[in-house]
Amino acid sequence: MRLTTDRRFGGLPGAAVTLLGLACLTAAAAPAEAQSLKGSKKSLDLQNRVASQHDYTFIETSQQVRWFVDNGYLVRVPGGNGYELKSMTYPFARPAVALFLSRLGPQYRAACGEPLVVTSLTRPTTRQPRNASSRSVHPTGMAMDLRRSNNRSCRNWMENVLLGLEGAGVLEATYERNPPHFHVALFPRQYEAYVERKLATGTDEETDLEYMVRRGDSLWSIARRHGTDVSRLRAANDLKGSQIYEGQLLTVPTDR
Repeated sequence: MRLTTDRRFGGLPGAAVTLLGLACLTAAAAPAEAQSLKGSKKSLDLQNRVASQHDYTFIETSQQVRWFVDNGYLVRVPGGNGYELKSMTYPFARPAVALFLSRLGPQYRAACGEPLVVTSLTRPTTRQPRNASSRSVHPTGMAMDLRRSNNRSCRNWMENVLLGLEGAGVLEATYERNPPHFHVALFPRQYEAYVERKLATGTDEETDLEYMVRRGDSLWSIARRHGTDVSRLRAANDLKGSQIYEGQLLTVPTDR
């Protein structure tokens, strides 16, 4: 599929700066009937269709990456706040990807007690690994790779979150085995609209956190750490007493 571009500068392709109406993107972002993380041709078709509708360019060289950064189409992803970058040649992405990581990182850290590790963001077509699909959307800046944790509870947490967001039509996620990671193609306009709705309606997913119990934890220590109290913690998890166990996932009500 040939992607169109809306402008060129100095011989380099540019990216769209005018937001399209969300109505025209509804069909492209419609969730599949049965969600999975197995990946498919249909999933790749959807990722490329959304990239085309966003008028995104498939960046080819390191020089083009720099041009897109200098002109504000890609932003530096700083790390911190619950997530970190590893082995990152190009720590740049579309602004919506940076927003996604800034929100997912602290939730993942609170739930799992470990940072979310991002291993890849924008990759030019000339710097793709040998096992990458020729239709990968990494060169557009809308994709990221997230390391798959060795902790089963953390893996389950991440899979549930990705499947939920895939069902909401804001991304496509695939589990890849070599090396083990989640490839996530974010749909920027759909995701930004999703966040705006959450904030506007007061149903932001950051209102309540999901926390995985670690050795030595108690309801009192968890409540204190998150600025709540034991009674609210019990009520949120339908607990009759104070007994909890390592690896248990708890909903932690917060006032953030």
